[in-house]
Formats: sequence, C-alpha cells, structure tokens
Amino acid sequence: MRNAEITGLRLAAQRIAHSSFEQPVDVVRHMLAMQAQDLPGARWSVGLRLPGSTDADVEVALASGSIVRSWPMRGTLHLVTPDDLGWLMDISGPRQATWAAKRRADLGITDAELSRAGEVAITVMSGGRCIRRDALLQEWQRAGIPTDGQRAYHLLWNLGQLKHIVFGPPDAKQPTFALFDEWVTAPRALERDEALVEFASRYFASHGPATVRDFAWWASITLGDARKAAAAATGLQQHEFDGVTHYFAEGLEPALEGVHALPGFDEYMLGYQDRSPGLPAEFANRIVPGNNGMFLPTIIVDGQVVGTWKRSDTSRVARIDPSEFTSLTKKAHAGFRKAIDRYGEFIGKPVELRG
Repeated sequence: MRNAEITGLRLAAQRIAHSSFEQPVDVVRHMLAMQAQDLPGARWSVGLRLPGSTDADVEVALASGSIVRSWPMRGTLHLVTPDDLGWLMDISGPRQATWAAKRRADLGITDAELSRAGEVAITVMSGGRCIRRDALLQEWQRAGIPTDGQRAYHLLWNLGQLKHIVFGPPDAKQPTFALFDEWVTAPRALERDEALVEFASRYFASHGPATVRDFAWWASITLGDARKAAAAATGLQQHEFDGVTHYFAEGLEPALEGVHALPGFDEYMLGYQDRSPGLPAEFANRIVPGNNGMFLPTIIVDGQVVGTWKRSDTSRVARIDPSEFTSLTKKAHAGFRKAIDRYGEFIGKPVELRG
C-alpha cells in the first residue's frame, strides 16, 4: 500500500487530479517551479492541471510575462512566476556557481568574455526590447565572442544565473530573451532563512509526500539546509512510509484512481530524487531510453507509470502511439482515450489514437 498511498497523495498535491485553477499563473504559482526544457511539454504540464485550458492560453501567459522561463535550479529550465524567480535563484545559485565555473573553463569561456557578452546583451535589449536567440548569438559573434558548440548555451545560462537575462515571449519556433530587470519588474525580496522556509513549505505542499532528500535535490540546496527548512515549514503534516519521514500538505486527500497522459518532463516524474513510488524499477529505463536524460511522455494509471506515448503530426491530426509496459485493462484503455481527447482539445487538433 505504500506506493499507492504516496502516489494518490502526489496526484492530489500536484493537482493532476481534482484541479480548480483558473489561470496558467495559478498552476505555476502552486507548483512553485515546473521543469520546462521541452516547452511544448511544459505547456501541457500546465494545461493538464488547468481544466478547459488551451495551448494558446499558456502561450498568452508566457507572452505577457505572467509566467516566465529561466534556470532557477539544477541547471535546468523551469516555468516560474516572475515574483518567485529571483529569490529561488538566490537560494539555489551558490551550489550551481561552482559547477558553472568549471564548465566555463572546460569550454574556454573566460570571465572577460562572459562580462563582454553581458554588456552586449544589455546594449541590444535595453529599453524593453526582446531579441531572438539567433540574433543575440550574431551580436556576440560580431563582438568577437565565439558561440560554437556548447558555448552559446552556457553563455546564455550563465547570464541567466547572473540575472542579466531571462526568456522573453515566444517567437514562433525561436526563443527570445529580455533583460531580467525589465521583464521581472516586481521581484520579491526574501531573507535567506525566510526564503528557505517558503521554499520548503511550497515544495512539500505542491509535491508531497516527499522527503528532505527529494527537496534538497530538487531545490539544489544542501541536505542540512533542507532539513532545517522542512522542520520550520508551515501548513504541513508528516507521515512515515517504510520508516522514512515524508512531508505533505495538511488535510490532503488522495486521488486513488484515474488515467493521465503526462508530458515527458512533468513534475510528477521530475519532482523527486526517488521516483520509485510511481515508477517500478524494471520500467525506469523505458521512460529514459539509453539513460540519455530525455524523458518520454508517460501513461499513468492509478498513480503508476504503465507505458509511454509519442506524438507525430500530419496536416490533419496528431497521431498518438502508446507503448504499454504490460497489457492495460479495457477500463484503462478507455481512460487513456479520454486523457488523449483532452490533450487534443488543449492543442486544438484532432487526435488519432493508434495501437
């Protein structure tokens, strides 16, 4: 029963089941941060927690700046609200800085080059101007800053960590960037101890049941800081599963049944260091083929990962190909059909479920 108890509560905490949110920003604020290196998948992560929403609704939220995309922790892109971004980066940034410095050295990016890249970005984006990624890279090249290989990504990432730039409104298939201070106009300022307590309170409320090790990994903080913050967090209850303390929101009721079609990098999978409650060990490599870091979209039945799915489009329909780990019941198949129909409503395109 341990796994069923944990996953039922997580589905409820993450609002994958029984959501009453009204706007994309409500989802992102509740979740605190949502992994977003795959932007179409991240938009669906918001959409599946927002009844009746469409892809366009999430695009509008990104374009308006009510939610933003950046690298707040773990060196990974997330969706966050603009008022939360700065203090999250202040907490998680120090541990990432050591790794960043080593990676810059490996790529031959000097401190002078990074500083010059920041100066160029400020020059071309000041005054509320947003610039496409390819155009920004061209400006750097004109300034004598090489952007070949992984240098471009790490220049962008480091300037993001320094709060010089942040992702701006989407422009077709190309990301855009804006100056941090011009796009994030009302950041919250929190003292470190206050920020750690809020970090813990909101992580466990939106992701619990989870352990302090889950939290420390997710937040890019030390285990000591995670323990201290969890002990001081508010609005939480504790329960031991197999002798390990888990924290979650007070009064949380589990969602015991349901079928869901999750995108590949959803917080239901990526929100924990230990994913075993919802992902049997024998199936772990099937959602990350070749252990290459690319998570496939998953089929969730009663909290458990039971398969993956892929989308391929024609001009008329979005084709969905499921891959089941074990044979699903007729009830589960019907539930997945319903989940995929909701996905079709979200993307605004008819879906064809194959297989």
